[in-house]
Amino acid sequence: MPSGTPTSSPESSKTAQRIGVPREVFPGEKRVATVPEAVEKLIKLGFSVTVESGAGVGADVSDEAFKAVGATIAADATALWNTADIVFKVRPPTLAEVAQMHTGQTLIDFIWPAQNPDLMQALAAKGVTVLSIDCLPRTLSRAQKMDALTSMAGVSGYRAVIEAANAFGRFFNGQITAAGKVPPAKVFIAGAGVAGLAAIGTAASLGAIVRANDTRAEVADQVVSLGGEFVKVDYEEEGSGGGGYAKVMSEGFQKAQRAMYAKQAKEVDIIITTALIPGKPAPKLITAEMVQSMKPGSVIVDMAGEQGGNCELTEPGKAVVKHGVTIVGYTDLASRLAKQSSTLYGTNLFRVTEELCKTKDGVINVNMEDDAIRGLTVIKDGTITWPAPPLKPAATPAAAAKPAAAVKKAPAHGEASAPMAPGKLAMMFAGAAVLFWLIGRSAPTAFMSHFTVFVLACFVGYMVVWNVKPALHTPLMSVTNAISSIIAIGALVQISPVMGAAERPNGLITWIAAVAIALTAINMFGGFAVTQRMLAMFRK
Repeated sequence: MPSGTPTSSPESSKTAQRIGVPREVFPGEKRVATVPEAVEKLIKLGFSVTVESGAGVGADVSDEAFKAVGATIAADATALWNTADIVFKVRPPTLAEVAQMHTGQTLIDFIWPAQNPDLMQALAAKGVTVLSIDCLPRTLSRAQKMDALTSMAGVSGYRAVIEAANAFGRFFNGQITAAGKVPPAKVFIAGAGVAGLAAIGTAASLGAIVRANDTRAEVADQVVSLGGEFVKVDYEEEGSGGGGYAKVMSEGFQKAQRAMYAKQAKEVDIIITTALIPGKPAPKLITAEMVQSMKPGSVIVDMAGEQGGNCELTEPGKAVVKHGVTIVGYTDLASRLAKQSSTLYGTNLFRVTEELCKTKDGVINVNMEDDAIRGLTVIKDGTITWPAPPLKPAATPAAAAKPAAAVKKAPAHGEASAPMAPGKLAMMFAGAAVLFWLIGRSAPTAFMSHFTVFVLACFVGYMVVWNVKPALHTPLMSVTNAISSIIAIGALVQISPVMGAAERPNGLITWIAAVAIALTAINMFGGFAVTQRMLAMFRK
């Protein structure tokens, strides 16, 4: 080759890839895999985007909205599948859609490989690469921005409460009306994962009394922080199964759990179940006998309907009434908020694409050395790579060298310090007593009166301010108005009738003291009144 002939690298010959977004064909599915806001960002990464005509109609996104941000519109699904290098979808592809795929194509989608082995084989036979969003390693902190499972679960949990409110015959919040008192609804939520926590927050914000249970004891604080009450099973067993999911519990635990559910079923008005373990049928938590024990007009929303349901009487995809109880088994809760779900899902897929295209040249690189990408990739160039190997544990940081001599830390404000030695304490009191005796022997009577007020002020200030932990000052701020009672003591001393005529202050000071007493009394009693009102705001 002549020395002056330019050479080109494989990288420089790459052309930008085309992302295709087909219309979802699953019955009742309204979501779309991307939205105009995400398309703009994908184009800035160097990709071109094609959307099938009408793909966003169910999510209230028109073809014109996609065109306005630079996307092209494909007339039909065949044209889109034939030209796209990368395909974004929501639901797993049908076999008819798989037939339209070609070698080298990349599919990013919910696949659920454990539940769809035949689909996995069909995709592998096509020689494609498949990234399954549901296989993302959720324990990686940087994977949170790509976690579509969490996004969809949050939407579903919110929608479950809305469906329950629609089927329930009363207010969620308690009310007192001219026609009588309406008690607040009692809601029990089985499972406090992402969907359960979203349901807890929504139900509590609507004014219901919310109770929740989960096999993972560590979520109890999260339940309480959202306004719910954590109901514990009377059986000790760890329920964390890794990856943010719960594990299958022992028979002893399940028996105690069923007893607790049976008790809750008799007491509450609404039950929302969210229990699912990936790759397994939904566990049966609510038996037919529990449904019969519920009050007429009660509601069960079974969020696990698509995997068979947590209630024995659930009919997936339907809302039915059995034994006077409405059982909602809808399998499309996220799709019932299609606009919001599509926006969140589109953002998640953009973040995945961002990780695949760090060079921002419109070409993805499925890096199998990246833990997040390796977990997502279930098929690589026609070879099934699922399941991914376990993540390597994070390296333990080296222990810091211990200092030669430990330095005692001074106690922080509000913390208890070490008790003083008895001998030292006795000497301190003896010295203080001698000092007060010397002052009292030589000081005038008026000085002693003021000095007494000063000592009382120091004592009261220490007891009600300095000796109280700072964390309590904010919630009890109005109570600390009682500190001003020391002003009342000083004013009373000023106008006390026991003072001699020569020591009694003039009329102006007397009137100032009287006004001080009046204002202090208002501050004291008003502080306690405000506190009671604050506490009443948090009572049901």
